[in-house]
Amino acid sequence: MRYVLGTGYTLIEILVGLTIMAVIFSFGFVSFRDFSRRQALVGVARTLKGDLRLAQEYALSGKKPEGCLTLNGFNFSVTSESEYKIQAFCADSAIDVKSVALPEGITITTPLPSLFYFKVLGAGTSLSANLVITLTQSATGNSQVITVTPAGEIR
Repeated sequence: MRYVLGTGYTLIEILVGLTIMAVIFSFGFVSFRDFSRRQALVGVARTLKGDLRLAQEYALSGKKPEGCLTLNGFNFSVTSESEYKIQAFCADSAIDVKSVALPEGITITTPLPSLFYFKVLGAGTSLSANLVITLTQSATGNSQVITVTPAGEIR
């Protein structure tokens, strides 16, 4: 009986192959993690813009929540660095429409005052100058800026 040598891989060849695969995987994982974090911040910014547009649309249409006799507009306020709120601004009270808690690691900041409202029937906002809302991701230091103009434009 004859045995043929050299038909398999040596331990060193297997270890070199596994090391190369591990290095390639680690670079891919780091890139994916950074991409995932950036997308989380972009997603929160899109949600915030959508909520601002929701408040604006409610004000444009004059949609009154139950219990509101005279609607003046819809408030947007930053209640803490991790929360914001939308309320119907009625003559006699403010009625909560939506309250949003931001994901962990993302903070929201605005210059004072952090409260403004969209006026009814397309009359703009209560702002006298542009309001800059900044979303910051603590893990990466990345930020997204959203601007609301006195005329009600959201960008």
